Amino acid sequence: MRLIMAASPLSLLLLLPLSAKAQPGSPSAPQPAAVSSAAVTLGGLPVMVLRARPLSLSADERAQRVSERLRKISRDPLADADRISVAEGDGASDIALDDFVIMSVTDRDARASGLTRQELAQEYAGVIRQAVLTYRGDYSFRALLSGSLYALLLTAGFLAALRLLGHFYNSYLPRLNAWAQGSVKSITIQNIELVNAGYITGLLNGFMKAARLLATLLLLYFYVPVLLSFFPWTRSFTPVLFGYLLDPVASLFWSFVGYVPNLIFVAVTVIVVHYLLSLLRALAEEVHCGHVTFNGFYADWSRPTFQIIRFLVWAFTLVLVFPYLPGSHSPAFKGVSVFLGVLFSLGSTSAIANVVAGIMLTYMRPFKPGDRVKIAETVGDITERSLLVTRIKTIKNINVTVPNSLVLGSHIVNYSSLSEKEGIILNTTVTIGYDAPWVRVHELLLGAAAATAGILKEPKPFILQTALNDYNVSYELNAYTGTPAAMARIYSDLHANIQDQFNAAGVEIMSPAYMGLRDANAPARPGPAKPAAAAAFKVNIGR
Repeated sequence: MRLIMAASPLSLLLLLPLSAKAQPGSPSAPQPAAVSSAAVTLGGLPVMVLRARPLSLSADERAQRVSERLRKISRDPLADADRISVAEGDGASDIALDDFVIMSVTDRDARASGLTRQELAQEYAGVIRQAVLTYRGDYSFRALLSGSLYALLLTAGFLAALRLLGHFYNSYLPRLNAWAQGSVKSITIQNIELVNAGYITGLLNGFMKAARLLATLLLLYFYVPVLLSFFPWTRSFTPVLFGYLLDPVASLFWSFVGYVPNLIFVAVTVIVVHYLLSLLRALAEEVHCGHVTFNGFYADWSRPTFQIIRFLVWAFTLVLVFPYLPGSHSPAFKGVSVFLGVLFSLGSTSAIANVVAGIMLTYMRPFKPGDRVKIAETVGDITERSLLVTRIKTIKNINVTVPNSLVLGSHIVNYSSLSEKEGIILNTTVTIGYDAPWVRVHELLLGAAAATAGILKEPKPFILQTALNDYNVSYELNAYTGTPAAMARIYSDLHANIQDQFNAAGVEIMSPAYMGLRDANAPARPGPAKPAAAAAFKVNIGR
Protein backbone atom coordinates (compact mmCIF):
# COMPACT_ATOMS: atom_id res chain seq x y z
CA MET A 1 0.00 0.00 0.00
CA ARG A 2 2.88 2.32 0.72
CA LEU A 3 4.30 1.70 -2.76
CA ILE A 4 0.96 2.49 -4.28
CA MET A 5 0.70 5.70 -2.31
CA ALA A 6 4.23 6.65 -3.31
CA ALA A 7 3.45 6.18 -6.98
CA SER A 8 0.19 8.08 -6.75
CA PRO A 9 1.66 11.61 -7.07
CA LEU A 10 3.61 10.58 -10.20
CA SER A 11 0.69 8.87 -11.83
CA LEU A 12 -1.53 11.78 -10.83
CA LEU A 13 0.82 14.14 -12.62
CA LEU A 14 0.95 11.91 -15.73
CA LEU A 15 -2.76 11.27 -15.97
CA LEU A 16 -4.06 14.65 -14.92
CA PRO A 17 -6.97 15.48 -17.20
CA LEU A 18 -6.97 18.70 -19.18
CA SER A 19 -10.54 19.62 -18.42
CA ALA A 20 -13.33 18.74 -16.12
CA LYS A 21 -17.03 18.97 -16.74
CA ALA A 22 -18.97 21.29 -14.39
CA GLN A 23 -21.29 19.58 -11.98
CA PRO A 24 -24.83 19.68 -13.31
CA GLY A 25 -27.09 22.13 -11.56
CA SER A 26 -24.19 24.25 -10.24
CA PRO A 27 -24.86 27.83 -11.37
CA SER A 28 -21.44 29.06 -10.35
CA ALA A 29 -19.47 26.37 -12.16
CA PRO A 30 -16.93 27.82 -14.57
CA GLN A 31 -17.11 27.13 -18.33
CA PRO A 32 -15.02 24.05 -19.22
CA ALA A 33 -11.86 24.61 -21.17
CA ALA A 34 -11.35 23.11 -24.57
CA VAL A 35 -10.36 19.46 -24.18
CA SER A 36 -8.57 16.93 -26.35
CA SER A 37 -8.90 13.18 -26.14
CA ALA A 38 -6.98 10.08 -27.25
CA ALA A 39 -7.73 6.37 -27.21
CA VAL A 40 -5.84 3.79 -25.16
CA THR A 41 -5.21 0.76 -27.39
CA LEU A 42 -4.15 -2.81 -26.79
CA GLY A 43 -3.39 -5.13 -29.69
CA GLY A 44 -4.65 -2.53 -32.12
CA LEU A 45 -8.08 -2.35 -30.46
CA PRO A 46 -9.34 0.67 -28.48
CA VAL A 47 -9.78 0.17 -24.74
CA MET A 48 -10.86 3.55 -23.39
CA VAL A 49 -10.64 7.27 -24.14
CA LEU A 50 -8.62 9.63 -21.93
CA ARG A 51 -8.74 13.40 -21.78
CA ALA A 52 -6.05 15.93 -21.02
CA ARG A 53 -5.81 19.50 -19.73
CA PRO A 54 -3.33 22.23 -20.71
CA LEU A 55 -0.13 22.60 -18.67
CA SER A 56 -0.02 18.82 -18.29
CA LEU A 57 0.65 15.83 -20.53
CA SER A 58 -1.27 15.84 -23.77
CA ALA A 59 -4.02 13.31 -24.31
CA ASP A 60 -1.85 11.41 -26.81
CA GLU A 61 1.07 11.17 -24.41
CA ARG A 62 -1.15 10.08 -21.57
CA ALA A 63 -2.88 7.40 -23.71
CA GLN A 64 0.47 6.19 -25.04
CA ARG A 65 1.91 5.64 -21.55
CA VAL A 66 -1.18 3.77 -20.36
CA SER A 67 -1.11 1.64 -23.54
CA GLU A 68 2.53 0.69 -22.93
CA ARG A 69 1.74 -0.40 -19.36
CA LEU A 70 -1.18 -2.50 -20.55
CA ARG A 71 1.01 -4.26 -23.13
CA LYS A 72 3.64 -4.93 -20.45
CA ILE A 73 1.06 -6.53 -18.17
CA SER A 74 -0.61 -8.51 -20.99
CA ARG A 75 2.67 -10.04 -22.13
CA ASP A 76 3.77 -11.03 -18.62
CA PRO A 77 2.56 -14.62 -18.08
CA LEU A 78 2.96 -14.24 -14.32
CA ALA A 79 0.72 -11.16 -14.13
CA ASP A 80 -2.77 -12.22 -13.04
CA ALA A 81 -5.39 -9.88 -14.52
CA ASP A 82 -7.79 -10.76 -11.71
CA ARG A 83 -5.46 -8.96 -9.27
CA ILE A 84 -6.05 -5.62 -11.01
CA SER A 85 -7.76 -3.47 -8.36
CA VAL A 86 -8.44 0.11 -7.28
CA ALA A 87 -6.57 1.74 -4.42
CA GLU A 88 -7.78 5.01 -3.00
CA GLY A 89 -5.17 7.71 -2.40
CA ASP A 90 -5.02 11.43 -1.66
CA GLY A 91 -7.20 13.05 -4.32
CA ALA A 92 -6.89 10.12 -6.75
CA SER A 93 -7.89 6.53 -7.25
CA ASP A 94 -5.05 4.34 -8.53
CA ILE A 95 -5.70 1.35 -10.80
CA ALA A 96 -2.81 -1.07 -10.18
CA LEU A 97 -1.70 -4.66 -10.50
CA ASP A 98 -0.17 -5.42 -7.12
CA ASP A 99 2.41 -2.62 -6.74
CA PHE A 100 2.46 -1.64 -10.46
CA VAL A 101 0.27 1.45 -11.05
CA ILE A 102 -1.41 1.39 -14.43
CA MET A 103 -3.18 4.75 -14.24
CA SER A 104 -4.84 7.15 -11.84
CA VAL A 105 -8.32 8.62 -11.88
CA THR A 106 -8.80 12.10 -10.42
CA ASP A 107 -11.81 14.14 -9.41
CA ARG A 108 -11.47 16.06 -12.64
CA ASP A 109 -11.82 12.85 -14.67
CA ALA A 110 -14.90 12.00 -12.62
CA ARG A 111 -16.50 15.42 -13.20
CA ALA A 112 -15.83 15.12 -16.94
CA SER A 113 -17.57 11.73 -17.06
CA GLY A 114 -20.45 12.62 -14.76
CA LEU A 115 -19.58 9.82 -12.26
CA THR A 116 -17.93 9.76 -8.88
CA ARG A 117 -14.22 9.14 -8.80
CA GLN A 118 -14.64 5.69 -7.20
CA GLU A 119 -17.28 4.65 -9.76
CA LEU A 120 -15.17 5.76 -12.70
CA ALA A 121 -12.07 4.01 -11.30
CA GLN A 122 -13.99 0.74 -10.84
CA GLU A 123 -15.35 1.04 -14.38
CA TYR A 124 -11.86 1.63 -15.82
CA ALA A 125 -10.45 -1.28 -13.79
CA GLY A 126 -13.08 -3.63 -15.19
CA VAL A 127 -12.40 -2.44 -18.76
CA ILE A 128 -8.63 -2.93 -18.31
CA ARG A 129 -9.10 -6.36 -16.77
CA GLN A 130 -11.32 -7.50 -19.64
CA ALA A 131 -8.95 -6.02 -22.26
CA VAL A 132 -5.98 -7.93 -20.80
CA LEU A 133 -7.93 -11.20 -20.77
CA THR A 134 -9.13 -10.64 -24.34
CA TYR A 135 -5.61 -9.87 -25.51
CA ARG A 136 -4.23 -13.05 -23.96
CA GLY A 137 -7.12 -15.08 -25.35
CA ASP A 138 -6.45 -13.76 -28.87
CA TYR A 139 -2.84 -14.91 -28.72
CA SER A 140 -3.60 -18.31 -27.23
CA PHE A 141 -2.89 -21.50 -29.16
CA ARG A 142 -6.57 -22.33 -29.43
CA ALA A 143 -7.42 -18.89 -30.84
CA LEU A 144 -4.62 -19.07 -33.38
CA LEU A 145 -5.68 -22.58 -34.42
CA SER A 146 -9.32 -21.55 -34.87
CA GLY A 147 -8.20 -18.45 -36.80
CA SER A 148 -6.20 -20.66 -39.14
CA LEU A 149 -9.18 -22.92 -39.72
CA TYR A 150 -11.42 -19.96 -40.42
CA ALA A 151 -8.81 -18.60 -42.83
CA LEU A 152 -8.75 -21.90 -44.71
CA LEU A 153 -12.55 -21.97 -44.93
CA LEU A 154 -12.62 -18.35 -46.10
CA THR A 155 -9.96 -19.04 -48.74
CA ALA A 156 -11.88 -22.06 -49.98
CA GLY A 157 -15.05 -19.98 -50.20
CA PHE A 158 -13.20 -17.20 -52.02
CA LEU A 159 -11.76 -19.62 -54.59
CA ALA A 160 -15.18 -21.26 -55.05
CA ALA A 161 -16.75 -17.84 -55.64
CA LEU A 162 -14.11 -17.01 -58.25
CA ARG A 163 -14.69 -20.35 -59.97
CA LEU A 164 -18.46 -19.83 -59.93
CA LEU A 165 -18.01 -16.32 -61.33
CA GLY A 166 -15.79 -17.62 -64.13
CA HIS A 167 -18.26 -20.41 -64.94
CA PHE A 168 -21.12 -17.94 -65.08
CA TYR A 169 -19.13 -15.64 -67.39
CA ASN A 170 -17.98 -18.42 -69.71
CA SER A 171 -21.46 -19.94 -69.98
CA TYR A 172 -23.47 -16.76 -70.48
CA LEU A 173 -21.08 -14.93 -72.83
CA PRO A 174 -21.82 -17.24 -75.82
CA ARG A 175 -25.53 -16.97 -75.09
CA LEU A 176 -25.25 -13.20 -75.04
CA ASN A 177 -23.44 -13.17 -78.39
CA ALA A 178 -26.00 -15.52 -79.93
CA TRP A 179 -28.86 -13.37 -78.66
CA ALA A 180 -27.14 -10.20 -79.90
CA GLN A 181 -26.69 -11.56 -83.41
CA GLY A 182 -30.39 -12.21 -83.76
CA SER A 183 -31.91 -9.40 -81.70
CA VAL A 184 -29.56 -6.43 -81.66
CA LYS A 185 -30.09 -4.09 -84.60
CA SER A 186 -28.13 -1.10 -85.76
CA ILE A 187 -29.40 2.29 -84.65
CA THR A 188 -30.34 4.26 -87.77
CA ILE A 189 -32.10 7.48 -88.62
CA GLN A 190 -33.67 7.17 -92.05
CA ASN A 191 -30.76 5.85 -94.16
CA ILE A 192 -27.97 7.01 -91.85
CA GLU A 193 -26.48 4.33 -89.59
CA LEU A 194 -25.53 5.95 -86.29
CA VAL A 195 -24.41 2.89 -84.30
CA ASN A 196 -23.49 -0.43 -85.87
CA ALA A 197 -24.96 -3.64 -84.43
CA GLY A 198 -21.47 -5.11 -84.09
CA TYR A 199 -20.40 -2.12 -82.02
CA ILE A 200 -23.41 -2.59 -79.72
CA THR A 201 -22.52 -6.27 -79.32
CA GLY A 202 -18.96 -5.28 -78.48
CA LEU A 203 -20.27 -2.89 -75.84
CA LEU A 204 -22.32 -5.68 -74.27
CA ASN A 205 -19.27 -7.93 -74.19
CA GLY A 206 -17.21 -5.16 -72.65
CA PHE A 207 -19.90 -4.61 -70.04
CA MET A 208 -19.81 -8.31 -69.14
CA LYS A 209 -16.02 -8.22 -68.81
CA ALA A 210 -16.16 -5.08 -66.69
CA ALA A 211 -18.84 -6.62 -64.46
CA ARG A 212 -16.69 -9.74 -64.00
CA LEU A 213 -13.63 -7.64 -63.14
CA LEU A 214 -15.63 -5.52 -60.70
CA ALA A 215 -17.09 -8.59 -58.98
CA THR A 216 -13.60 -10.12 -58.69
CA LEU A 217 -12.19 -6.94 -57.17
CA LEU A 218 -15.06 -6.73 -54.69
CA LEU A 219 -14.55 -10.34 -53.62
CA LEU A 220 -10.83 -9.71 -53.21
CA TYR A 221 -11.47 -6.50 -51.32
CA PHE A 222 -13.67 -8.24 -48.75
CA TYR A 223 -11.56 -11.40 -48.64
CA VAL A 224 -8.32 -9.73 -47.57
CA PRO A 225 -9.63 -7.71 -44.57
CA VAL A 226 -11.71 -10.62 -43.26
CA LEU A 227 -8.69 -12.91 -43.60
CA LEU A 228 -6.52 -10.47 -41.67
CA SER A 229 -9.12 -10.21 -38.90
CA PHE A 230 -8.57 -13.88 -37.93
CA PHE A 231 -5.07 -13.20 -36.60
CA PRO A 232 -4.22 -10.76 -33.80
CA TRP A 233 -1.06 -9.48 -35.49
CA THR A 234 -2.98 -8.21 -38.54
CA ARG A 235 -6.37 -7.55 -36.98
CA SER A 236 -5.70 -3.81 -36.76
CA PHE A 237 -5.49 -3.58 -40.56
CA THR A 238 -9.06 -4.79 -41.01
CA PRO A 239 -10.87 -1.54 -40.11
CA VAL A 240 -8.31 0.43 -42.13
CA LEU A 241 -8.88 -1.62 -45.29
CA PHE A 242 -12.63 -1.60 -44.86
CA GLY A 243 -12.46 2.13 -44.28
CA TYR A 244 -10.97 2.77 -47.71
CA LEU A 245 -14.27 1.80 -49.30
CA LEU A 246 -16.86 2.02 -46.55
CA ASP A 247 -15.82 5.43 -45.22
CA PRO A 248 -16.39 7.23 -48.55
CA VAL A 249 -19.65 5.37 -49.04
CA ALA A 250 -20.79 6.24 -45.51
CA SER A 251 -19.68 9.84 -46.02
CA LEU A 252 -21.64 10.07 -49.26
CA PHE A 253 -24.68 8.48 -47.64
CA TRP A 254 -24.71 10.78 -44.62
CA SER A 255 -23.98 13.78 -46.82
CA PHE A 256 -26.97 12.82 -48.93
CA VAL A 257 -29.11 12.40 -45.82
CA GLY A 258 -27.96 15.82 -44.63
CA TYR A 259 -28.84 17.36 -47.99
CA VAL A 260 -32.31 15.81 -48.18
CA PRO A 261 -34.08 18.99 -46.89
CA ASN A 262 -32.14 21.09 -49.39
CA LEU A 263 -32.89 18.64 -52.18
CA ILE A 264 -36.58 18.74 -51.30
CA PHE A 265 -36.48 22.54 -51.58
CA VAL A 266 -34.71 22.30 -54.95
CA ALA A 267 -37.17 19.67 -56.22
CA VAL A 268 -40.23 21.68 -55.15
CA THR A 269 -38.80 24.83 -56.73
CA VAL A 270 -38.05 23.08 -60.04
CA ILE A 271 -41.51 21.47 -60.13
CA VAL A 272 -43.25 24.80 -59.50
CA VAL A 273 -41.16 26.51 -62.19
CA HIS A 274 -41.84 23.65 -64.62
CA TYR A 275 -45.61 23.92 -64.28
CA LEU A 276 -45.48 27.72 -64.37
CA LEU A 277 -43.59 27.57 -67.67
CA SER A 278 -46.05 24.98 -68.99
CA LEU A 279 -48.86 27.45 -68.29
CA LEU A 280 -46.95 30.25 -70.03
CA ARG A 281 -46.24 27.95 -73.00
CA ALA A 282 -49.96 27.20 -73.36
CA LEU A 283 -50.74 30.93 -73.24
CA ALA A 284 -48.05 31.65 -75.86
CA GLU A 285 -49.51 29.01 -78.20
CA GLU A 286 -52.98 30.49 -77.81
CA VAL A 287 -51.62 33.92 -78.69
CA HIS A 288 -49.73 32.46 -81.65
CA CYS A 289 -52.90 30.79 -82.96
CA GLY A 290 -54.86 34.04 -82.54
CA HIS A 291 -57.23 32.70 -79.87
CA VAL A 292 -55.95 35.27 -77.38
CA THR A 293 -54.99 38.80 -78.43
CA PHE A 294 -53.37 41.77 -76.73
CA ASN A 295 -53.38 45.28 -78.11
CA GLY A 296 -50.04 46.13 -79.71
CA PHE A 297 -48.73 42.56 -79.31
CA TYR A 298 -48.30 40.63 -82.55
CA ALA A 299 -48.98 36.90 -82.71
CA ASP A 300 -45.53 36.09 -84.08
CA TRP A 301 -43.99 37.62 -80.95
CA SER A 302 -45.52 34.99 -78.67
CA ARG A 303 -43.03 32.13 -79.14
CA PRO A 304 -39.79 34.18 -79.00
CA THR A 305 -41.19 36.11 -76.02
CA PHE A 306 -41.89 32.82 -74.26
CA GLN A 307 -38.35 31.62 -74.99
CA ILE A 308 -36.90 34.79 -73.46
CA ILE A 309 -39.14 34.50 -70.40
CA ARG A 310 -38.23 30.83 -70.02
CA PHE A 311 -34.51 31.65 -70.12
CA LEU A 312 -34.89 34.41 -67.53
CA VAL A 313 -37.05 32.24 -65.25
CA TRP A 314 -34.59 29.34 -65.34
CA ALA A 315 -31.68 31.71 -64.75
CA PHE A 316 -33.46 33.15 -61.70
CA THR A 317 -34.30 29.62 -60.52
CA LEU A 318 -30.66 28.58 -60.81
CA VAL A 319 -29.58 31.58 -58.74
CA LEU A 320 -32.26 30.72 -56.18
CA VAL A 321 -31.37 27.02 -55.78
CA PHE A 322 -27.59 27.33 -56.24
CA PRO A 323 -26.85 27.75 -52.48
CA TYR A 324 -28.84 24.58 -51.78
CA LEU A 325 -26.86 22.36 -54.18
CA PRO A 326 -24.39 19.89 -52.65
CA GLY A 327 -20.87 21.30 -52.59
CA SER A 328 -21.91 24.77 -53.74
CA HIS A 329 -19.97 26.39 -50.91
CA SER A 330 -16.75 24.46 -51.51
CA PRO A 331 -13.78 26.36 -53.00
CA ALA A 332 -13.42 23.77 -55.77
CA PHE A 333 -17.04 24.23 -56.87
CA LYS A 334 -16.64 28.01 -56.84
CA GLY A 335 -13.36 27.78 -58.77
CA VAL A 336 -14.89 25.59 -61.47
CA SER A 337 -17.87 27.95 -61.73
CA VAL A 338 -15.61 30.97 -62.19
CA PHE A 339 -13.48 29.09 -64.75
CA LEU A 340 -16.52 28.07 -66.80
CA GLY A 341 -17.88 31.61 -66.58
CA VAL A 342 -14.62 33.05 -67.94
CA LEU A 343 -14.56 30.50 -70.77
CA PHE A 344 -18.17 31.28 -71.65
CA SER A 345 -17.51 35.04 -71.60
CA LEU A 346 -14.42 34.81 -73.80
CA GLY A 347 -15.85 32.32 -76.26
CA SER A 348 -19.39 33.65 -76.69
CA THR A 349 -18.84 37.31 -77.57
CA SER A 350 -20.00 36.93 -81.18
CA ALA A 351 -22.75 34.51 -80.14
CA ILE A 352 -24.15 37.01 -77.63
CA ALA A 353 -24.02 39.73 -80.30
CA ASN A 354 -26.02 37.48 -82.62
CA VAL A 355 -28.54 36.68 -79.86
CA VAL A 356 -29.07 40.37 -79.09
CA ALA A 357 -29.46 41.08 -82.80
CA GLY A 358 -31.91 38.18 -83.09
CA ILE A 359 -34.04 39.58 -80.28
CA MET A 360 -34.05 43.02 -81.90
CA LEU A 361 -35.03 41.55 -85.28
CA THR A 362 -37.86 39.65 -83.61
CA TYR A 363 -39.50 42.78 -82.31
CA MET A 364 -38.58 44.95 -85.31
CA ARG A 365 -40.47 42.48 -87.55
CA PRO A 366 -38.60 43.31 -90.80
CA PHE A 367 -39.56 39.93 -92.24
CA LYS A 368 -41.14 36.60 -91.37
CA PRO A 369 -40.54 33.04 -92.59
CA GLY A 370 -41.59 32.68 -96.21
CA ASP A 371 -40.96 36.32 -97.19
CA ARG A 372 -38.93 37.11 -100.30
CA VAL A 373 -36.18 39.45 -99.14
CA LYS A 374 -32.86 40.92 -100.17
CA ILE A 375 -30.26 41.13 -97.39
CA ALA A 376 -27.00 42.70 -98.54
CA GLU A 377 -26.41 40.93 -101.86
CA THR A 378 -28.48 37.82 -101.09
CA VAL A 379 -31.99 37.49 -102.55
CA GLY A 380 -34.27 34.64 -101.56
CA ASP A 381 -37.01 33.35 -99.26
CA ILE A 382 -36.69 33.27 -95.46
CA THR A 383 -36.75 29.63 -94.36
CA GLU A 384 -35.73 29.98 -90.70
CA ARG A 385 -35.16 32.74 -88.20
CA SER A 386 -33.56 31.89 -84.85
CA LEU A 387 -31.82 33.87 -82.15
CA LEU A 388 -28.42 33.24 -83.74
CA VAL A 389 -28.87 33.09 -87.52
CA THR A 390 -31.27 33.71 -90.38
CA ARG A 391 -31.44 31.18 -93.21
CA ILE A 392 -32.35 32.18 -96.78
CA LYS A 393 -33.16 29.94 -99.73
CA THR A 394 -32.14 31.70 -102.93
CA ILE A 395 -33.89 31.46 -106.28
CA LYS A 396 -31.06 29.13 -107.35
CA ASN A 397 -32.11 26.69 -104.60
CA ILE A 398 -29.08 27.47 -102.40
CA ASN A 399 -29.34 27.79 -98.62
CA VAL A 400 -27.51 30.79 -97.21
CA THR A 401 -26.96 31.21 -93.46
CA VAL A 402 -26.51 34.80 -92.35
CA PRO A 403 -25.57 35.74 -88.73
CA ASN A 404 -28.16 37.99 -87.16
CA SER A 405 -25.57 40.64 -86.33
CA LEU A 406 -24.84 40.91 -90.09
CA VAL A 407 -28.56 41.02 -90.87
CA LEU A 408 -29.10 43.83 -88.38
CA GLY A 409 -26.19 45.80 -89.82
CA SER A 410 -27.35 45.44 -93.46
CA HIS A 411 -30.18 47.05 -95.36
CA ILE A 412 -33.17 44.71 -95.72
CA VAL A 413 -35.49 44.77 -98.73
CA ASN A 414 -38.74 42.89 -98.14
CA TYR A 415 -40.64 42.13 -101.34
CA SER A 416 -43.46 40.33 -99.54
CA SER A 417 -44.51 42.73 -96.78
CA LEU A 418 -46.99 44.69 -98.98
CA SER A 419 -47.60 42.14 -101.69
CA GLU A 420 -50.72 40.64 -100.08
CA LYS A 421 -52.53 43.98 -99.64
CA GLU A 422 -51.22 46.29 -102.35
CA GLY A 423 -48.92 44.18 -104.49
CA ILE A 424 -45.39 45.09 -105.49
CA ILE A 425 -44.40 46.81 -108.72
CA LEU A 426 -42.22 45.02 -111.19
CA ASN A 427 -40.57 47.31 -113.71
CA THR A 428 -38.51 46.89 -116.84
CA THR A 429 -37.17 49.42 -119.34
CA VAL A 430 -36.99 49.28 -123.12
CA THR A 431 -35.52 51.86 -125.49
CA ILE A 432 -37.42 52.55 -128.74
CA GLY A 433 -36.38 54.80 -131.57
CA TYR A 434 -37.97 58.17 -132.21
CA ASP A 435 -39.63 56.91 -135.37
CA ALA A 436 -42.07 54.76 -133.35
CA PRO A 437 -45.14 56.68 -132.03
CA TRP A 438 -45.15 56.66 -128.23
CA VAL A 439 -48.85 55.83 -128.15
CA ARG A 440 -48.16 52.67 -130.14
CA VAL A 441 -45.30 51.77 -127.83
CA HIS A 442 -47.58 52.18 -124.79
CA GLU A 443 -50.15 49.87 -126.37
CA LEU A 444 -47.57 47.20 -127.07
CA LEU A 445 -46.09 47.33 -123.56
CA LEU A 446 -49.51 47.17 -121.89
CA GLY A 447 -50.42 44.26 -124.15
CA ALA A 448 -47.29 42.40 -123.10
CA ALA A 449 -48.14 43.00 -119.43
CA ALA A 450 -51.70 41.76 -119.94
CA ALA A 451 -50.40 38.59 -121.57
CA THR A 452 -48.02 37.77 -118.70
CA ALA A 453 -49.19 35.35 -115.98
CA GLY A 454 -48.75 36.69 -112.44
CA ILE A 455 -49.40 40.35 -113.38
CA LEU A 456 -52.42 41.79 -111.57
CA LYS A 457 -55.24 43.30 -113.56
CA GLU A 458 -55.89 45.76 -110.76
CA PRO A 459 -54.14 48.05 -110.09
CA LYS A 460 -53.54 48.47 -113.80
CA PRO A 461 -50.04 48.53 -115.27
CA PHE A 462 -48.70 51.94 -116.26
CA ILE A 463 -45.83 53.29 -118.33
CA LEU A 464 -43.36 56.07 -117.65
CA GLN A 465 -41.15 57.67 -120.28
CA THR A 466 -38.06 58.06 -118.16
CA ALA A 467 -35.57 59.59 -120.63
CA LEU A 468 -35.22 61.11 -124.11
CA ASN A 469 -31.84 59.76 -125.09
CA ASP A 470 -29.70 60.74 -128.06
CA TYR A 471 -30.90 57.89 -130.23
CA ASN A 472 -34.01 56.51 -128.50
CA VAL A 473 -36.69 57.01 -125.88
CA SER A 474 -36.65 55.02 -122.58
CA TYR A 475 -40.01 53.50 -121.70
CA GLU A 476 -40.46 51.98 -118.21
CA LEU A 477 -43.23 49.42 -117.85
CA ASN A 478 -44.60 49.11 -114.29
CA ALA A 479 -46.90 46.23 -113.40
CA TYR A 480 -48.25 44.90 -110.09
CA THR A 481 -47.90 41.35 -108.84
CA GLY A 482 -49.02 39.61 -105.66
CA THR A 483 -46.52 36.75 -105.88
CA PRO A 484 -43.04 38.13 -105.22
CA ALA A 485 -41.68 34.60 -104.91
CA ALA A 486 -42.24 34.22 -108.67
CA MET A 487 -40.49 37.46 -109.61
CA ALA A 488 -37.82 35.78 -111.72
CA ARG A 489 -40.36 33.81 -113.76
CA ILE A 490 -42.67 36.83 -114.19
CA TYR A 491 -39.78 38.98 -115.41
CA SER A 492 -38.75 36.29 -117.87
CA ASP A 493 -42.30 35.88 -119.23
CA LEU A 494 -42.78 39.65 -119.40
CA HIS A 495 -39.61 40.13 -121.42
CA ALA A 496 -40.61 37.34 -123.78
CA ASN A 497 -44.07 38.89 -124.30
CA ILE A 498 -42.55 42.32 -124.96
CA GLN A 499 -40.40 40.86 -127.71
CA ASP A 500 -43.39 39.02 -129.20
CA GLN A 501 -45.57 42.15 -129.16
CA PHE A 502 -42.97 44.38 -130.77
CA ASN A 503 -41.94 41.79 -133.34
CA ALA A 504 -45.58 41.28 -134.35
CA ALA A 505 -46.07 45.04 -134.70
CA GLY A 506 -42.83 45.51 -136.63
CA VAL A 507 -41.41 47.95 -134.11
CA GLU A 508 -37.67 47.75 -133.61
CA ILE A 509 -36.34 47.65 -130.05
CA MET A 510 -33.22 49.80 -129.98
CA SER A 511 -31.77 48.12 -126.95
CA PRO A 512 -28.87 47.66 -126.88
CA ALA A 513 -28.04 50.54 -129.20
CA TYR A 514 -25.92 49.95 -132.30
CA MET A 515 -24.14 52.20 -134.79
CA GLY A 516 -25.18 52.32 -138.44
CA LEU A 517 -25.20 54.55 -141.51
CA ARG A 518 -28.55 56.10 -142.37
CA ASP A 519 -29.94 58.32 -145.07
CA ALA A 520 -30.11 61.80 -143.60
CA ASN A 521 -32.09 63.23 -146.50
CA ALA A 522 -35.36 62.39 -144.67
CA PRO A 523 -35.80 63.19 -140.96
CA ALA A 524 -36.85 60.40 -138.57
CA ARG A 525 -40.33 61.58 -137.49
CA PRO A 526 -43.37 59.46 -136.59
CA GLY A 527 -46.62 59.06 -138.51
CA PRO A 528 -48.32 61.92 -140.37
CA ALA A 529 -45.33 64.27 -140.14
CA LYS A 530 -43.20 61.86 -142.20
CA PRO A 531 -42.47 63.39 -145.74
CA ALA A 532 -42.56 61.58 -149.07
CA ALA A 533 -39.78 59.23 -149.97
CA ALA A 534 -36.62 61.02 -151.11
CA ALA A 535 -34.10 59.97 -153.69
CA ALA A 536 -32.07 56.93 -152.78
CA PHE A 537 -28.76 57.51 -151.07
CA LYS A 538 -25.93 56.49 -153.31
CA VAL A 539 -22.18 56.25 -152.76
CA ASN A 540 -19.73 55.73 -155.58
CA ILE A 541 -16.27 54.52 -154.77
CA GLY A 542 -13.76 54.97 -157.54
CA ARG A 543 -10.49 53.33 -158.09
